[in-house]
Amino acid sequence: MTALPATTAKKLGLVIDLDTCVGCQACATSCKEWNTGGYSAPLTDQEPYGADPHGAWLNRVHGYEVGEGASGRTVHFPRSCLHCEEPACVTVCPTGASFKRAEDGIVLVDPDTCIGCKLCSWACPYGAREYDYDDGIMKKCTLCVDRIYNDHLPEEDRIPACVRACPTGARHFGDLGDPESAVSQLVAERGGFDLLPEFGYKPVNKYLPPRPRREGPSAQPPHEPSQPVGGATGAAADRLFAWVDRMLSR
Repeated sequence: MTALPATTAKKLGLVIDLDTCVGCQACATSCKEWNTGGYSAPLTDQEPYGADPHGAWLNRVHGYEVGEGASGRTVHFPRSCLHCEEPACVTVCPTGASFKRAEDGIVLVDPDTCIGCKLCSWACPYGAREYDYDDGIMKKCTLCVDRIYNDHLPEEDRIPACVRACPTGARHFGDLGDPESAVSQLVAERGGFDLLPEFGYKPVNKYLPPRPRREGPSAQPPHEPSQPVGGATGAAADRLFAWVDRMLSR
């Protein structure tokens, strides 16, 4: 079994804002595009245009309906490896292929020593491991380790592909081991939380909760049209004044 480092110099990870994520899948597709030619390459697909398409995706976005009626909303929930401080996927690995880096806390899989036994996927409660059926090995989010340290890229591009692609700024990257970092301060300000903390794996990635829904016209009871004014009569006049009333009542 694989041992964990006693400490890590950094705790690199993601902070995902569930309030501003719109479920556009830009993070998932940019992750697939970058990593199919990067550290985890290739990310193969089986029957992508068939009746049962499936394949290796390191980032997936799920949608959930929360609440009912006017108070209901759709919450989009991106899911990938959380780079836990005490990852069960590492300690269960029989070959040492799954490991946690001491310098930055990133959890990786060595493709040369992975035997595809799937023990790590069974141990991970977050469903973050992906089995590549063509390669016969496990794959997972790498935090774009071959991108964030790439001196050949402009500095603004040295962040995970999913963060760079997000059109709403719902994804943030940084050192969550530094309480003064922008991501740590964001977590503190917004009440960021761990996913399934009861398991004790201490995920580094954090989620920011959705903000309370604002009060607006949609939350108010329907407005009753006023009676025609100025002596106007007839169905056309009634509809006109009802329309004007609705417009002015917004």
